[in-house]
Amino acid sequence: METPLVRWTSALEGAAALDGVVRALEPAVETVFASGARGRLLRGEWLGHAVHPTLTDLVLGSWTSATVLDLIGGPDSRRAAQRLLGVSLLAVGPTAWTGWAEWAASGEGDKRVGLVHAATNAVAIGVYASSWLARRRGDHATGARRAFVGAGVATLGGYLGGHLAVARKVGTHDPAYDVT
Repeated sequence: METPLVRWTSALEGAAALDGVVRALEPAVETVFASGARGRLLRGEWLGHAVHPTLTDLVLGSWTSATVLDLIGGPDSRRAAQRLLGVSLLAVGPTAWTGWAEWAASGEGDKRVGLVHAATNAVAIGVYASSWLARRRGDHATGARRAFVGAGVATLGGYLGGHLAVARKVGTHDPAYDVT
């Protein structure tokens, strides 16, 4: 039985309304992230495995750890939570670059899902950046609330990224890993 989330994701794959944005982005993404030696590096061809999923672990792990500290760490963990958010914000650039390199090599439906994945993650990054800024100003409570919102948004982005990586098998890999 198909769940509502699966139906929504399948509809997203077929959402031709996104094609205009996809077509508008493709030339820039190809030029900046996906062509030549830079594209091969960002896709992880040198490794035989996509780099993007590994980098997402750093970002998502930092976000999750900061949220756990907000929930159970107490006042002594506030600085550590802010530092974790800082680490994540430093890592989001390279993480996104590797994602765009993979996106450029994906199929039409996958590019539609990837576009929404990227947009959702951009919102999450903005929310987490505002959380970090609030904490920097000394307003930990606002920062923690914003991080909880960011966690919700990032969960949707993570779901779409997981769908692309697992269900759709988007990502660089060495042919030796192909199972017949």
